[in-house]
Amino acid sequence: MPPPPLDHAPSLPLAPWYRRTARDLPWRRAEFHDDFGAWGTLVSEFMLQQTPVTRVIPHLEAWLARWPTPRSLASATPAEVVQQWANLGYPRRALWLHRAAKEITERHEGVVPRDVEELLQLSGIGNYTARAVAVFAYGDRHPVVDTNTRRVIARAVLGQAQPGPPSRRDLERMDALLPASDADAAVFNAAAMELGATVCVARAPRCDVCPLIETCAWVAAGRPETVDTRRRQAAFEGSDRQARGAVLRALRDAVPEGVPLLAVLADWPDPVQRDRAIDSLIADGLAEADGELLSLPR
Repeated sequence: MPPPPLDHAPSLPLAPWYRRTARDLPWRRAEFHDDFGAWGTLVSEFMLQQTPVTRVIPHLEAWLARWPTPRSLASATPAEVVQQWANLGYPRRALWLHRAAKEITERHEGVVPRDVEELLQLSGIGNYTARAVAVFAYGDRHPVVDTNTRRVIARAVLGQAQPGPPSRRDLERMDALLPASDADAAVFNAAAMELGATVCVARAPRCDVCPLIETCAWVAAGRPETVDTRRRQAAFEGSDRQARGAVLRALRDAVPEGVPLLAVLADWPDPVQRDRAIDSLIADGLAEADGELLSLPR
């Protein structure tokens, strides 16, 4: 989610705080941001979905060094893409990004589109990612709303401890808060996300250092608690996700030959779960079975 370089941030209520305290991420440095472009923004947004930023940074840099344009990624094989994705998790994102690169190459002459509606037509791209590219790469004025932004709005504007389920109203509320100019709106979008990620966090928010404490509706109401209805993610240890990840690791280590099906996680404690993981990876296009051999997609 690369915003404008920090030293370009205009003077907005959140901008001074953002300039002082925003995390030092590579794409926020002017020398990196200038060459990052829409493709770098798009790749970063795919990688940052449900993945901590500290894990993404080395993968992002390696990915862009190998495939600096949509056209270069489009020419790669699915196996190369899944292997490069490594341990980022949710590897279907790698295949979606690969498909999006092909679509950009075929439909847009290798240039990431600027129009939100055109971006939404690409594989794996939803409302947040489309607007993030249009705002942070092209400088257009759109509301960009992620989980962190929704939490900031819920507390600072609506006086609620937690946001409700995602809805179209989230975009409308953010749009009403945006400054008029494109540049100011881009910084406001970035600052709201940063505030939710580092200060206005889901549990134990750091209200004492929040730049909005004087005007926050939730603080003014005495910080009333609400029932947190968010679904907790199941434990990773012993899960199907762990089994899928273990199968993919075995296949990445065996590129390009593949692994005999009977040898894939032969010592896994739950054979039924192992088989279920293999079947789900094949169904998702992340693995291929050729006779008695399992491999990454070719």
